[in-house]
Amino acid sequence: MAHTTLILGASRGIGLELARQSLAAGERVIATARDDAGLERLRALGCQPLRLDVTDPASTSGLAWQLDGERIDTAWYVAGVMCSRADAAQPPTREAFDRVMHANVLGAMQVIPQVAPLVEASRAPGGGRFGFFSSVMGQIGTVGGSGAWLYRVSKAALNMAVASARHSYPKATFVCFHPGWVQTDMGGAQAPVKPTDSAAGLRAALAATKLVDSGAFLNYDGTRMGGW
Repeated sequence: MAHTTLILGASRGIGLELARQSLAAGERVIATARDDAGLERLRALGCQPLRLDVTDPASTSGLAWQLDGERIDTAWYVAGVMCSRADAAQPPTREAFDRVMHANVLGAMQVIPQVAPLVEASRAPGGGRFGFFSSVMGQIGTVGGSGAWLYRVSKAALNMAVASARHSYPKATFVCFHPGWVQTDMGGAQAPVKPTDSAAGLRAALAATKLVDSGAFLNYDGTRMGGW
């Protein structure tokens, strides 16, 4: 049976590139998007598309029934947002806090109990693997605006959520990744890493991990990052 990959947040950017490369490798890809345009892109690519909006807890809570009966060999939690940047550090608005924390942290915390058992059921060599997009920014305390401050807090919280949750699912390998500063709508054209290079590195790095690596924080090239 084909290797099954689940990509949560695949309508554009690195998530979409992960989908392309996974399909090219002969994997069966289940991928999510939150709108019709994203779903159509995934369908045209050859993925099995699922509607999911990680900023909406009601949407995320229904993921399990959409995946009923699946065995997931590789799962990716790509979804994430960054609020608008401000000129000086100040408390973020409630609206910005809710959006960023829902996407970057609460979404992952809702997804993990639904997806991790399916990853544990994988029959792939080395077992199932669950990769999460974090950021080196989650390790940095100095900020220049409320947007960066909130984003860094959310990624640090995601690192803790993953590190804590992995103990409940000992048959799956949980890894947080810094995908690099990538040329996406968030990173911009000035970013040094191409989406193709980031996705290729991430796929190779996660595939090389073992259960003993669960809880690690890695760069997209597989090198270990410092403690979050």
